[in-house]
Amino acid sequence: MKKQKTTYQLKSFYMNQKGHFMAKREISYEIKLVSQLLLDDLCYRWNKARLDEQINQAIDTNDTDTFMELSHMYQSYVE
Repeated sequence: MKKQKTTYQLKSFYMNQKGHFMAKREISYEIKLVSQLLLDDLCYRWNKARLDEQINQAIDTNDTDTFMELSHMYQSYVE
């Protein structure tokens, strides 16, 4: 995995100085891992809720073909 770096540019607020300071910091592995797990969990929950709503709509409209297709997709979320 590539190392991701964050670059900060610090500016001086004094009128006499025109120099800039550069600082670099690497993002730690733990922060990257936790953020990826959080995003994966949020996507999983959103997709499952959206699929659940579509299944409920198919039940309400008595659309058996759509219901069978969506219920087959929903099985991967339940297992």
